[in-house]
Amino acid sequence: MLRRYVMKALIRNVYVITMDDQDNRYPDGCIAVEGDTIAYVGDEERLPAGFVPDEILDGCGMLALPGFVNTHTHSAMSLFRGYANDIPLMDWLAQKIWPLEDRLQPQDAYWLSMLSIAEMAMSGVTAFADMYMFMDQTAKAVEHSGIRAVLARGLQGPDARSEQRLAENRRLWEEWHGRAGGRIRVMVGPHAIYTCDGDYLKRCMDLAGQLGVGLHIHLAETRTEVEEALKKHGKTPVEYLESIGFFNLPVLAAHCVHLTQRDMDILKEHDVQVAHCPVSNLKLGSGIAQVSRLLEKGINVGLGTDSAASNNSLSVMREMTFAALLGKGINEDPTVIPAKQALKMATVCGAKAIGWSHEIGSLEPGKKADIILVRCDAPHYHPAADPVTHLVYSGRDADVDTVIVNGKVLMRKRQLTTIDLERVYHEVERIRHRVMGGTGDAR
Repeated sequence: MLRRYVMKALIRNVYVITMDDQDNRYPDGCIAVEGDTIAYVGDEERLPAGFVPDEILDGCGMLALPGFVNTHTHSAMSLFRGYANDIPLMDWLAQKIWPLEDRLQPQDAYWLSMLSIAEMAMSGVTAFADMYMFMDQTAKAVEHSGIRAVLARGLQGPDARSEQRLAENRRLWEEWHGRAGGRIRVMVGPHAIYTCDGDYLKRCMDLAGQLGVGLHIHLAETRTEVEEALKKHGKTPVEYLESIGFFNLPVLAAHCVHLTQRDMDILKEHDVQVAHCPVSNLKLGSGIAQVSRLLEKGINVGLGTDSAASNNSLSVMREMTFAALLGKGINEDPTVIPAKQALKMATVCGAKAIGWSHEIGSLEPGKKADIILVRCDAPHYHPAADPVTHLVYSGRDADVDTVIVNGKVLMRKRQLTTIDLERVYHEVERIRHRVMGGTGDAR
């Protein structure tokens, strides 16, 4: 039997920031990749002599980092970027977004997701967690683009389509979990406690248990959500979910803006993973999550963008900056969420939040080769200082030069290698004209 040849690549002459537990950095470093896996990270002079690369990538003037992880988004909502601005969340959903979503066709989600994937890849995102509808189409976009994703069908009920949605989430797992070279995983996605009643939430929990996967949910996003939960259940949203056993399964909870100390203790007790979405929360006027308190309690917090409809960007680098600055501002303490912590939230903490930290989130031998190269030779990186400080406080998406996922180059010198952007733009505009009448109405 012939042995399959594994391609080898070497990234050399680069400043490596590993984000490993020892916070190792290699100013004159290199990264050796065999197939989809990192074989060596360290000083170039110590590269094993037997490693002979098929391809060499010169990282001169760049930082090498683990790819950013977007822990909460709705990629096919890219259609609604710039539409329905400056409106409270519930009015935004009920009066603007949901009516237009009813006009979407399944195949639309492929192109709308591909637009978001292109944007994320070009800003250094190598993995994302998504919850929406027509997720089989998003899965196809993930497969074709080469990015990594954890996908969940957004679930609401009971209503006329609630059983269909559950069946779609099961089918998504059956058809896509572990596919695309292991780059796709599936969760179960109950939308929120205000769109799912108790019985339906338990149906979601049962499905997740049967499939052996976790749950992705919006939680305590607005003050209104908390007030309504207290009126209806006599409990906060977090207390209510604990009372029905929701946290007995792995949970990725998006937003977590309005939490009591008791809520935080519950999240810590059940190792709930939090997706912090500072920009979306600001734009929708939902509030500012007390991330510093979550971190003090030892709760893992990753960064999410939410959708392009409510952000309006899918830049984790921007979320990283906002997370650091907001933490300092609301606590009136400049030591809160230092640059290193913000970068951890964007990388290794994000990987843990989506349940993938054993393979991604840091640059270490044996982990998957999800790597980004970021140029640090622009004026906003000078004069020379700690590169992490520069990255967090003055870095820009356009600094991302190269993106590698599973050992495959998805972007080189700012040019995507797997996505035809002009085709994507054409298809998205065609969808916009059909769904929105070509008006581009931003009201």
